[in-house]
Amino acid sequence: MKYTCAEASKLLRKLNEELKVLRAKELKGYLFTAAVDEDIESARPVYDYGKAQEEQNEIEKKIRKVKHAINRFNIETTVPGVGMTVDEILVYIPQLSERKRKLTEMASFLPKERVSKGYQATKIIEYTYTNYEIERAAKDLADVTDELAKVQTALDVVNNREQMDIDI
Repeated sequence: MKYTCAEASKLLRKLNEELKVLRAKELKGYLFTAAVDEDIESARPVYDYGKAQEEQNEIEKKIRKVKHAINRFNIETTVPGVGMTVDEILVYIPQLSERKRKLTEMASFLPKERVSKGYQATKIIEYTYTNYEIERAAKDLADVTDELAKVQTALDVVNNREQMDIDI
């Protein structure tokens, strides 16, 4: 069946949730507590070890197939207008985000700022000075913000348009 990467990711989340539910049900079924004078058979929860393992194995097999298809898609698909594979972009976006965070901080400083350490009995006033061009940091911030938006949009287009085959 054909899936976009976005659809495959949603399918993967659904399968992981199904597996989580099965494991939680299994945990409630494979052990039980009964009082000494209680009829053990009436307290015994419904649990079939073989069936539980089989159901979990089937979902795990589907998860492997979906993850493999997504990984292949990410490695083999080049994003138009960016010249990188999806896999490379998934590394590039956090790099841009970290650079944007740093530049946002740098662009927000004043050339000279008074250091405030609360109430002190000293008459010494300290200042912090920037050792870079604030205007350049602001320009670089704008450039990084634009690049990040461009890359994220290009990735969104590919993830919602390009399809892959997943046989599950």
